[in-house]
Amino acid sequence: MRSAAGEWLRAQRERCGFSQSDLARAVKIDHYTFISQIENGRGRIPPNRYADWADALHMSRRDFAIQMMRFYDPITHEMLFGGGE
Repeated sequence: MRSAAGEWLRAQRERCGFSQSDLARAVKIDHYTFISQIENGRGRIPPNRYADWADALHMSRRDFAIQMMRFYDPITHEMLFGGGE
């Protein structure tokens, strides 16, 4: 699921016209390589940083958090938003 999250995040970054370096600056990360790691599924965004990422990507914080839950915690996402019991 981290790879799918990375692909989705890359698409959002590109939608905004940002390079990885641009996004790193916008979310106050010192090294753009962290963006690359996330986009390649080798890392994840800490939940306490979701608001920074949502703001940088011009998304609602709620929608961004829901999307991250879909990738990083799919069981809880399904329980809250899916067609569960």
